[in-house]
Amino acid sequence: MNVMKSFREALSNAKNVLILTGSGISAESGIPTFRGVGGFWRKYQAQHLATPEAFAANPSLVWEFYEYRRRIASEAKPNKAHEAIATFQDRSTKEGKSVTIVTQNIDELHQRAGAKDVVELHGSLYKTCCTVCHEVTVNKSIPICPALEGKGSPDPNIMISDIPRDDLPRCRKENCKGLLRPHIVWFGENLDENVLNQVYVAVENCDICLVIGTSSIVYPAAMFAPQAAQRGVPVAEFNLETTPATRHFQYHFEGPCTVTVTEALES
Repeated sequence: MNVMKSFREALSNAKNVLILTGSGISAESGIPTFRGVGGFWRKYQAQHLATPEAFAANPSLVWEFYEYRRRIASEAKPNKAHEAIATFQDRSTKEGKSVTIVTQNIDELHQRAGAKDVVELHGSLYKTCCTVCHEVTVNKSIPICPALEGKGSPDPNIMISDIPRDDLPRCRKENCKGLLRPHIVWFGENLDENVLNQVYVAVENCDICLVIGTSSIVYPAAMFAPQAAQRGVPVAEFNLETTPATRHFQYHFEGPCTVTVTEALES
């Protein structure tokens, strides 16, 4: 029996669908993955900037990096895979089914494609958190503040970033004015417990799971689909190549997400 046909039959019979997405789906919209070879901004590896320690040492440099990422993401457009997921969710909801979308991405391309109630594991480029009062707010302004106008070039010859702290993004509360940071879960930080609980419930309740464009090496996200598979739930992986988790899954579709996911989810 054709593997795609088998998967589509299993999907049509499912009532609670869990869709897990990673950087591979957004890479096809031109969003840099910042992993492996080429994962540099200027002369820095992204992992070395996405830490609380880097922000404490040089918030100007980290904000320039995220201004660059915000601009790239805002200029990108959702691709056919994002659109197929959003359309599938809408169609399934009207049929009385549940579709939970959990993403490791911070670019909001799922939402821009029309997806609803997306669970963002690692936060969003378009949210900030005050380092003093801890209020989280939405901010889609590009640049996020006047001092970052024209900043964030990935040019490796730019060696310094010295925007005064007072000119970096600040809390809008009159009685606070604290330094803002990107509302991103950085390396070395724990995921939000409320968000994690949402995902655990979805993993426990799903009767089919799709893993799309993720390397399956970043924890705890990498364990969600194998946990579903352990319960006997059909899991389908969509990726450019196999991953360490592929052996746990019933289905594996190799190729661009814009091709494989679109075929899998078409009505």
